[in-house]
Amino acid sequence: MIGWEDVYKVVVAMVPLYLALVLGYGSVKWWRIFRPEQCDAINRFVAFFTLPLFTFEFTAHVDPFKMNYRFIAADAISKVIIVVVLAFWAKCSSKGSYCWSITSFSLSTLTNSLVVGVPLARAMYGQSAVDLVVQVSVIQSIVWLTILLFVLEIRRTRSDFYSTDETLGASNKVGNRPVNDLEENPGALASNTKPSFWSLMKTVWRKLAMNPNSYACIFGITWAFIANRWHVKMPAIIEDSILIMSRAGIGTAMFSMGLFMALQEKIVACGTSLTIFGMVLRFIAGPAAMAIGSIAVGLHGDVLHVAIIQAALPQSITSFIFAKEYGLHADVLSTAVIFGMIVSLPVLVAYYAILEFLH
Repeated sequence: MIGWEDVYKVVVAMVPLYLALVLGYGSVKWWRIFRPEQCDAINRFVAFFTLPLFTFEFTAHVDPFKMNYRFIAADAISKVIIVVVLAFWAKCSSKGSYCWSITSFSLSTLTNSLVVGVPLARAMYGQSAVDLVVQVSVIQSIVWLTILLFVLEIRRTRSDFYSTDETLGASNKVGNRPVNDLEENPGALASNTKPSFWSLMKTVWRKLAMNPNSYACIFGITWAFIANRWHVKMPAIIEDSILIMSRAGIGTAMFSMGLFMALQEKIVACGTSLTIFGMVLRFIAGPAAMAIGSIAVGLHGDVLHVAIIQAALPQSITSFIFAKEYGLHADVLSTAVIFGMIVSLPVLVAYYAILEFLH
């Protein structure tokens, strides 16, 4: 049974994150230390340096030979369910869109497992639950955050293609025909200059090849296999070099979020309705999909409970960093992280109590 001491441990894990957030917010709003372009540079530093090293560090220390693959399968099924629903919504609904499907996927599936999930899982179900939460967090980094990065890069590359083509059509003064065609049919330029699938993919893969986030989790899990198969340790000089940056990963991410908040007109930048929408996806849709996936693979008892509770953990901080870097609904993701962590504790305790009562 979770007690006040356990709740205190979770609060202890969360308060330093809000300190970093407040420092970032104050450095722009109160002390005027950073300009907007400098805030963007700090977010890029987080996205391309501290977070990849943080991802490598925790991935490299998992034991892949002791993973609960049924638990991981349940998590995969739950995310596939979300993807199918969002794809159907984007295709068939007048209100659906590709961009909102990406954001909705982040809101409903990507969790902050390590900071909040680990102490809470230990308090509720012990070390075995901690192992499960860490395992699913590793898979999230290897598979789902990589897929998110891929689709975000596709979206940005397509946008770059079209913006470049439109600029060349508008600035071409050599002949009157391109201009006349554009005046008569505004959609003609986009249709005539639509990039081929392979040229688009070539550009996307080239950009991903230069992104350290693409390698961090792969190198980390590769080392985990080597280390646990042949019982070798990483040389101290390498491990310490990684740790000195990776330890700043989550803190600098929250600091960057504080910078972003300070540049907005309101603290709740996305508005009340979108905040509620994000909370519903985070704390209801995600756990519901996970419950379906868990039952489908035959999870039961405490493992089933851990699966549902970990799906209701607050929003992944990395999802905000990616959203900010790629310019897609960063206001919604920042609000989901900030208020999600505040709301998560009572929500998770409520889930725990309900599941124990039903059990």
